[in-house]
Amino acid sequence: MTDTIFARASGAGRAGVAVYRLSGPGAFSLVSILVGKRIKCRTPIRVRLRDPGDGGPIDHGLAILFKAPKSYTGEDVAELHLHGAVSVEAGLFAALTGLGARPAEAGEFTLRALKNGKLDLAQAEALADLIDSETTLQRKQALGQLDGRLSALAESWRAKLLAVMAPLEADIDFPDEGDVPAAVAARAGPVIADLKSELTLYLEQSGRARTIREGVSIAVVGPPNAGKSSLVNALAGSEVAIVSDIAGTTRDIVEARLDLAGVVAVIADTAGLHEGTGDVIEAEGMRRARARAEAADIRLGVLNPSAAYVSRETLALLRPGDFLLWTRADLGAAIPQIVSPRGVEVLSVSSATGEGLPLLLDVLAKKVTAGPQAGGPALTRARHVKAVEDAIAALARAEVNLGAAPELAAEDARLAARALASITGAVGVEDVLGEIFSSFCIGK
Repeated sequence: MTDTIFARASGAGRAGVAVYRLSGPGAFSLVSILVGKRIKCRTPIRVRLRDPGDGGPIDHGLAILFKAPKSYTGEDVAELHLHGAVSVEAGLFAALTGLGARPAEAGEFTLRALKNGKLDLAQAEALADLIDSETTLQRKQALGQLDGRLSALAESWRAKLLAVMAPLEADIDFPDEGDVPAAVAARAGPVIADLKSELTLYLEQSGRARTIREGVSIAVVGPPNAGKSSLVNALAGSEVAIVSDIAGTTRDIVEARLDLAGVVAVIADTAGLHEGTGDVIEAEGMRRARARAEAADIRLGVLNPSAAYVSRETLALLRPGDFLLWTRADLGAAIPQIVSPRGVEVLSVSSATGEGLPLLLDVLAKKVTAGPQAGGPALTRARHVKAVEDAIAALARAEVNLGAAPELAAEDARLAARALASITGAVGVEDVLGEIFSSFCIGK
């Protein structure tokens, strides 16, 4: 990298202290110009920054230099800890731009760290996950990946394949005697079979890890005035949705976020479902409600036991694993005798008194955290899953080819190793950089 970049590394806006980062070959000289002297590396020092154009003051604070390659990006890096004022930032950025530096793009500091070997692709993804984490489980999982746990595991898988590929190809190219396919199968078969089983197990165990990272979506559906908005407000602990006795108050989708035992859940209040509306906007709201219900991981069907009829459409939207909630439990209304959909749990709740809500939150938390748990690193992204699936498919082909076409088995083993290497970015890194780093903040 020949250019020097800069950005605010701390949160945007007014603050007591803001951290600004520079990286590149000119980082040290730029700081020297701004502070009027050379400073030592890795020693925080109090400095006053002046505009090199008119000599006017920019701010005073701390400066720290990190010499390459012992820095975050692997380049010369400078950090300036200044007052978090809009005017300070504007003055600093104008001065740096005038000296030839340029603003960093999203994730460019981490991209430089990746290209300089300071971290691999899986760790870069983990860093993004850590920055975006909202729950304790998300934070712990991201920190584990950032420490290189998944990277080490993926590399161990690839090393097993590389270890078996050399003798496998030697048996093909330089057979001593006898049946070559049989010799190949005897040496490589057990290793390939064991690795395929291990990869399959990790694939099965990683569903919960992806749920922790991505969260779950919950759609609240039901007829008008069933108590959907009141339920969402009660679960969220705030008035995120308008509650009214007027039918059709909720027309668009209103969302709230919940922490269910460490899993982020986005719960959506939707428009009341009924037939015969002549209101175009209300009809669009119901269309969106049905679409949201179809796409959700979990549906909460909400019905009022005092209603004149039971919404058959609401029942039809529910699937095994969903919940049917009878509201207004505090009023003591009799629950209509209906046949609930198979596999749907039925609960009575009251948004007014909170009756039944702790139980609902408990069963929801158990549901979203259910499933096998990996004891160590896990496949947290769709990209990781695809890589392992491709490796398993290649290993399955290798098993078939070992006895009849060992040269094809060797090629399948190479394809499996290549798929596993893509997890850390050892191969194919350029294909995914844009997608991954577009989600980073500017200062990281």
